[in-house]
Amino acid sequence: MRDYRLLIFDWDGTLVDSIQRIVDSMRLAAEACGLPCRDDAAIRGIIGLGLPEAIRTLYPELDDLALIERVRRLYGEHYLAFEARPSRLFDGVAESLEAFRAEGYRLAVATGKTRRGLDAVLAGQGWQDYFDVTRCADETASKPDPRMLHEILEHCGVVPEEALMVGDSVFDLRMAHRAGMDAVAVGYGAQPLALLREEKPCLAIESFGELRAWLGQRRQWSLREMNAYGG
Repeated sequence: MRDYRLLIFDWDGTLVDSIQRIVDSMRLAAEACGLPCRDDAAIRGIIGLGLPEAIRTLYPELDDLALIERVRRLYGEHYLAFEARPSRLFDGVAESLEAFRAEGYRLAVATGKTRRGLDAVLAGQGWQDYFDVTRCADETASKPDPRMLHEILEHCGVVPEEALMVGDSVFDLRMAHRAGMDAVAVGYGAQPLALLREEKPCLAIESFGELRAWLGQRRQWSLREMNAYGG
């Protein structure tokens, strides 16, 4: 059984209830640019990707770089306007993260957001210095490329077997597996748990508190094993 030292979290749909704001922001940006509307399921399906990759996935026929940039800019403006009132944390997130820190875990964020976007929402939660390290899609490779996880591991001096990725999209889980890490699928965010289970996560949860309980059980089991063998 792996002994985790580092917990890495996606942001949108994993820690904060922001999925509908993402859907609305993308739809408003597309409408302003004269692009056809995509339904909620299609937009939810690209959450987790970097913005340029998300736009190209939604509109594969779009080859106008200036227009892609305009969609990206307008999306960001709409989303930050929505975030003037910060998205709420999912139930159990604040208490669990505090407990994880107290138990000695290192905490990180790996997100498809831009650095500007993540810094804004971290400030909205008062979490500017809360995590050991954060990585955003516009400063590294977009998910599911494992580069941002490799950078987080290097920063923390942790090997993949000692880290756990927690996310609500197939991009999170594929990124973790490509980095050699275990992954937890979150079923209350962007994508349905049935789809996420196909990526073979080590745990699938419907509430954030389940993660805390599972890690607590693993810790107790490890302590019993150490005591049994005189560790």
